[in-house]
Amino acid sequence: MVRIGRQLHAATFKLRQARVVARAMKSRYHPILAQIVPMRRCNLTCSYCSEFDDTSKPVPLETMLRRIDRLADLGTTVITISGGEPLLHPQLERIIREIRRRGSIATLISNGYLLTPARIQSLNDAGLDQLQISIDNVQPDSVSKKSLKVLDKKLEWLADYAAFEVNINSVMGTSARPEDALVVARRGRELRFETTIGIVHDNQGQLRPLSELECRIYQELSKIASRSFASFAYYNQFQKNLILAKPNHWSCRAGSRYLYICEYGLVHYCSQQRGHPGIPLEQYSTKNLEHEYRTEKSCAPLCTISCVHQVSMLDQFREKPRESLQSFFPRGSGHVPPAVVRALAWLFLPPEESTPRKLITQALTRAALWSMKLQG
Repeated sequence: MVRIGRQLHAATFKLRQARVVARAMKSRYHPILAQIVPMRRCNLTCSYCSEFDDTSKPVPLETMLRRIDRLADLGTTVITISGGEPLLHPQLERIIREIRRRGSIATLISNGYLLTPARIQSLNDAGLDQLQISIDNVQPDSVSKKSLKVLDKKLEWLADYAAFEVNINSVMGTSARPEDALVVARRGRELRFETTIGIVHDNQGQLRPLSELECRIYQELSKIASRSFASFAYYNQFQKNLILAKPNHWSCRAGSRYLYICEYGLVHYCSQQRGHPGIPLEQYSTKNLEHEYRTEKSCAPLCTISCVHQVSMLDQFREKPRESLQSFFPRGSGHVPPAVVRALAWLFLPPEESTPRKLITQALTRAALWSMKLQG
C-alpha cells in the first residue's frame, strides 16, 4: 500500500511541478519558490552552518499561517519549510496543510534526526510533497553530525513509509573525507531516492573552492546523481564552473522569483544575504517583485545557492529559449537533452526556413484547439 501511495503521489506531483513551470513561462512577476523559517533553533551544531541558533522559540502558528496566506496571495507556487530544524516546530504538520490548502507545493528541508515511522506517517497525512536531507559524511565528526551512520535507519524508515518524494543531497566540501559523498549518494540510489549534489559555501553564500580530489569525486558523483533534465541543465549552466572556481554570468532573480522569509517575517534574497532587501512580508508587493527581478546582485557570480539558480533558469529559458537550450546542453558536453525536450525544440524552435516543421506545428496546434472545442 505504501508503494502504491508513493507511485500515485509521484504521478500527481510531476503534474503539479509541470504546472509550476507552465505558470512561470506565462507570468514573470510572481514567486516561483519561497523558503520560510518556522524555527531558527536546531538540535545540531554543525560548524559550517550559519542558519541556526540554540535559543529561539517556534514562530507562533497564527503568524506562520498569515505568512503562508500572504505568499499565496503573491502567487507563490512552491513553499519550502526550512530552519534551523523545522521538525522541532510543534505544529509543523498544520503549516504543511495550510501550504497545500492554498494550492502551493509543500517541501521540507530537515536534518532527519527527529524522524520516526509515526512522524513520517504524520507528514504523509499532512500532504508533504517532498523532503530533502543533506548528509555530509559517513561518520559524525567535529564539523558535522549529519552522518550516514546516524541517519541510515531513518532513511530505511523513509523508504518503508514515506508517500512523499525524498531527496538525499550529498554535500561536497564539508568532510575531511570527500569520498564520503560517494557513499552517501550510492546509498540514496540503493533506496531509490532522488539524489543531488551540493557544494559548500561560506557564510555569504559564496563559493568555497574545491580541492583537486574533491573535483574528481564530484565528477564521479555527477554519474550517480539523478539524471533528470534539470540536473543536466543545472550542471552545465552552473556547477561545471563552480567546481573549477570560475564565476557564472547570469541574472539572479532573488527577491522576485525566489524569496527567503526569516523567522521575523522579513524578505531576504536568500539565507546568506539577510538584510537585502529586508522588507516585512506583509508589506511586500508586486512592485517589489518587479524591482528585484531587474536588480543586479553583486554576489551572483560566485553564488552556490542552487535553489536560486534553478528558479532563475526558468526565466532564462522563457526569455531566450533557443540560446538557453544551447547553454544547458552545449555541444561536446556529453549531455543530450531528453527525447521530449528535443521533440518540443524541433517543433517549436525550428529554423526560420524550416517550412515542414512549421506545417507540422500548425497542424498540431489546430488539432489541439479543435479538441478543446469538442470538450467544451
